[in-house]
Amino acid sequence: MSRGRHRRRRRGRALRAALTGTALGLTAAATLISTSQAAGGDDPGALRSLTSSSSEMAKLQLHENLVRETTLDKLTSNMGGNVGVHGVLQSANHTMRNKSACYDTERAALPVEPTATRAYCWDTGDATTQKWLPQSVTTSADADDDGRWGEDNVILSGWTHNDHKPGEPAADKGLARVAFIDANDPDNLKYRWVLLVAPLSGGDTFGAVRSHIGGMVWYQDKLIVTAKNGAGHNNALFVFDMHRILQADVNSSAVGKVSGGYSAHGYQYVLPAIGSYNLTGGKCDADNDNAVPCFGSISLDRTSTPNSLVAGEWFSSGGTEPARLWRYYFSTQLSRTGLLGSNSSDIVNADEAYETKAVGLQGVISHKPSGASKADWYVDYAPGTRGKHGTLWRQDEDGADAARCTSDQSYACWGQHTESMSYSQRTGELWTLTEWAANKDNEWKPTAIPERALYAVPLSAVNNSLG
Repeated sequence: MSRGRHRRRRRGRALRAALTGTALGLTAAATLISTSQAAGGDDPGALRSLTSSSSEMAKLQLHENLVRETTLDKLTSNMGGNVGVHGVLQSANHTMRNKSACYDTERAALPVEPTATRAYCWDTGDATTQKWLPQSVTTSADADDDGRWGEDNVILSGWTHNDHKPGEPAADKGLARVAFIDANDPDNLKYRWVLLVAPLSGGDTFGAVRSHIGGMVWYQDKLIVTAKNGAGHNNALFVFDMHRILQADVNSSAVGKVSGGYSAHGYQYVLPAIGSYNLTGGKCDADNDNAVPCFGSISLDRTSTPNSLVAGEWFSSGGTEPARLWRYYFSTQLSRTGLLGSNSSDIVNADEAYETKAVGLQGVISHKPSGASKADWYVDYAPGTRGKHGTLWRQDEDGADAARCTSDQSYACWGQHTESMSYSQRTGELWTLTEWAANKDNEWKPTAIPERALYAVPLSAVNNSLG
């Protein structure tokens, strides 16, 4: 994707889902605007705590909006009931390539140090991957502490339609979909696409969710994804119920109810949103350092008590603005599985926040080592130029570390243009994915082999490489 180093540019599209009690209203929204903090190879130093500042914490406050159960039940009934995660996996129609079968350009996008212990590339027969961009990852290790969803090991990868690819229909741009990856056999990963939608008209139909889907967390039975916002729209997150995966019965380019049934733009399965979280301070503004932040990426921290969702904002690599990292605790109520902790007014307050000078953040992970009093924060920097490796920083309030791996002892050791990250508590692996599909001038090139890979690195190996 093209990103200017010294000027702000729009990075994607977003969707505002205005919940009116019976449905999510769909409108287009603007995207996160890029800014930057420091040179990519510079040590960002220690995190600066914002937790004691009531004004800063207020900017992170959310309001929860849930769709009525009657609306969701009506749509579920009309479409024949829940298919289930296992049902989607059983119908997987694309096979991922193992590392040995990846192209040289795809393997070149993997980290230099520490090296990936597992890596996969997308099905070359899946032509749609040329038109879409991989942005986020989460796994069944997020969903349940035993690492499985039922009997299945699952990886989810969120993709957005490529707004930068010339000639694409306007109706396609900004669509969001998720690859449900059957990871039961680590030598034979298979996947199926599921389109993200939102119920409309009291559950009679649905519309497409348009989101950059820059971050994604699967916790208990809910999937939470980022909703880039701005231009008058203040939704930050969308929420989906993994017990409400529905099947379309008409194969057409339309989205929603059509003559003869329901269509999902050619996809067989849809996942309807059951709610959203909007920023109470209004729309985010990436052009104003003192404004409400735009969500860039999210992940799950199972080492906090209670478990928490952590978030970060994204800026590009050419300015001086610091970025914020923050956390929300999940609800511990049995009736609110997978939802954030809220008060009686449906308000969700951030529980911890920091400022970092690390630049171009694409992913964020928080993890507290056994016996430690505070968590380490891991953030990945992605340079704005094709073919260059990024940096994975580990930060706390005492300082920052990253691996040094090149002849000039720079920190460019991580993958090439990596996106969001997800940590598996069960296996100890840190998952992420690479995005690039452009030529040397950062322009779309239809004949280019996408430098895209999904890979895992043990967090212990990351820590051992830091210096």
